Amino acid sequence: MRLKISHLTEQHHIHFDNQTITLSITKIQYVVSCLGWITPDELYSCSDDHQMLRWNLLSEDTKQVAKLPAEIYATDMHWFPKLISGKKQSQPEILALGSTDGKLHLISKNGRVEKSVDAHKGAVLATRWSYDGSALVTAGEDGHVKIWSRSGMLRSTLNQASSPVYSAIWSPDSDQVLHTFGKELIIKPLQPTSKPIQWKAHDGVILKADWNPINNLIISGGEDCKYKVWDSYGRLLYASQAHEFPITSLSWSPDGELFAVGMFNTLRLCDKRGWSYSMDKLNTGSIFSIAWSNDGTQLAGACGNGQVIFAHVVERRLEWKNFEITITDSKTINVNDVNNESKETLDFRDRIIKTSLSHDHLIVTTTAQCYIYSCRNWNTPIIIDLKDSTVSLILQSEKYFLFVDNVNGIQVYSYEGRLVSSPKLIGVRTDLLNKHTVSLSNDTLAVRDVKDERLIYLFETANGKAVGTGKPIQHQLEIIEACLDQCGPAMERQLAIIDKNRDVYIAKIRRSEASFIKLGTMVSSLAWNDACNMLAAIQDNHFTIWYYPSVVYADRDILQLTQYDKSASEFGKSPQILSFADNYCVMRRADGAIVTTCTSPYPAVLHEYASKNRWADAVKLCRFIKDPAMWACLAAMSAYAKDLGTAEIAYAAIDEVDKVQYIAYIKDIPSREGRNAAMALFCRQSAEAESILLQAGLIYRAIEMHINNHNWDRALDLAIKNKTHVDTVLAYRQKYLSKLNRQETDKKFAKYTQEVAIDWDKINIKIENELQKEKDRPAVVKRK
Repeated sequence: MRLKISHLTEQHHIHFDNQTITLSITKIQYVVSCLGWITPDELYSCSDDHQMLRWNLLSEDTKQVAKLPAEIYATDMHWFPKLISGKKQSQPEILALGSTDGKLHLISKNGRVEKSVDAHKGAVLATRWSYDGSALVTAGEDGHVKIWSRSGMLRSTLNQASSPVYSAIWSPDSDQVLHTFGKELIIKPLQPTSKPIQWKAHDGVILKADWNPINNLIISGGEDCKYKVWDSYGRLLYASQAHEFPITSLSWSPDGELFAVGMFNTLRLCDKRGWSYSMDKLNTGSIFSIAWSNDGTQLAGACGNGQVIFAHVVERRLEWKNFEITITDSKTINVNDVNNESKETLDFRDRIIKTSLSHDHLIVTTTAQCYIYSCRNWNTPIIIDLKDSTVSLILQSEKYFLFVDNVNGIQVYSYEGRLVSSPKLIGVRTDLLNKHTVSLSNDTLAVRDVKDERLIYLFETANGKAVGTGKPIQHQLEIIEACLDQCGPAMERQLAIIDKNRDVYIAKIRRSEASFIKLGTMVSSLAWNDACNMLAAIQDNHFTIWYYPSVVYADRDILQLTQYDKSASEFGKSPQILSFADNYCVMRRADGAIVTTCTSPYPAVLHEYASKNRWADAVKLCRFIKDPAMWACLAAMSAYAKDLGTAEIAYAAIDEVDKVQYIAYIKDIPSREGRNAAMALFCRQSAEAESILLQAGLIYRAIEMHINNHNWDRALDLAIKNKTHVDTVLAYRQKYLSKLNRQETDKKFAKYTQEVAIDWDKINIKIENELQKEKDRPAVVKRK
């Protein structure tokens, strides 16, 4: 670690494993109490000398905007949001400023006080605009939390406490307010009838809290010298060790991936899960306020000794296969190929905002452009102009990549730089999307609704149109994470989700009635394999791989046999899966360390054989490996593909005697369509089985299938519609009821029983004729 502090143009770098803060420090005369970014390169600050200063990082100059009245000692400031629901607003730039005299001031960009209102008895300690810009919240030394209109009119008093409220922040959808109350945190809904959430968060008075709108996580710090991370239900996710001094400031980065913590002479950069990237020891006194720029690349701190510190996040690292990418400073990237030890340096005109490395391509967005690099050629990137937009998210698939910006929302591009689609999400704030709520594959884009978190919207990647009827698929509970598989045909595309209860479900989203089927419980993290459709997860302190998740569509009974489990204790507490490529799974431990575990390479080979219908080779592989999990996967794969011979061998290998016998029965069915329908029924796909039979003209077999399943209404409907075998359905219905000693109560069956004569001799003859017709059909494949 190396520390170098200087004035304005001098910088120092502190090197850590994968992140560094680069600091510039400029000094002003009095204590700096608050600050806020108006653009990514322009900052306003207020200090106890009543000066409002503007700092321009491009020209490296500082100007006094205004000299505030002598009675105004600023305590907190917040600029009116430039984006409302993802769209730029035209209202003049207004600053909300709280002061020690209990007043709330609305100040223009040129420093003129437009309006002042008496807000609190005692100092105004916190002030924040809502994300939609429709309201303002203030918290004061008098213990009150108040809601104000955009023009500064009092709407309501949300809370009246007996002790000072040091921090107040809006919820992501601006319908709740999080505020401090001594040692407790309170989430107070704006609706008076709604019940607040309140919990003891610290052992000392809480001085600062923040709530990120993208990851929906809360951070807090206080006089107990600890900072903590919470979810929106008040559940503790991380608690730091006690520091030497109280936590005086903390703030989330806009994308929710990082947060900064300030205290006396210390600035710490942390991951969203709580562990620390770096700790910078300064000589600035207490850091009273931290503010991130809108693009999330830099932050500023207001310090007790009259300094304003500027910090740039650098030394980010990305890895993919044999490539390692390092952002060495705000405009430079180093590329290292570990295979041949070659190195490249990529220089950019503007500050780097976001990067992504996957599928043989590096995507870099700056403040003005998007660069597309091929890993085969680092010299000639494809460049896309961004037109005054800031990219907040980049996702990649094999053929396409997307980025989300604050002007155009979601845009999907090919790696040749061609705009492929721009899906329109009505009523969805794209500025709140993150990698857990958006997923991209070669043919499908999935987006979780921001307001109703149970809904997933699906779009065609190639044209941006909604999949199918355009209706979103819905889960019973709120969805925390959604992830599309990356392999296989479009019609077999699968979506894996983690819901609020931490259960994992999958669904084949291209089906007419997509429904979620449960795979596991207590899942904290998951990832699809990049080469085949295997799914890895951290499940109840175990590392689990579902070798063939589609087994739930073929034979749920053998789901447990098709998965690999081992204890996750070697990965520490609550590890997170970063990637699952080939047979390597990369995870990050709770302390930030990266660990890698190897998995068996044979399931991927089995997937390849199954996708190419090389069933003989698949059987040979399983016989060579002699692993029950491999045989179970092969049984499910062949059953789903309706390959009876392979399925019979595989089920026999795992001692599923009843299923072997049923497959033997299916092989005796004379028609190919009949066998396919029977296998579809074996996979619990009755609608598909019926469709196969009806398309082939095998009406009686479709009716027989429903009779055997006691689906009497559907059997009678088919018989009536096709004007055949009505008496057969009625006869078997009577036989069924007589065995149960019950009378007919269904009016429809009672009506047809009176109208149709039942003669078993005639029925048996008709059945024999139907079976004979099926045997005489062309292209009959006889059992060997």
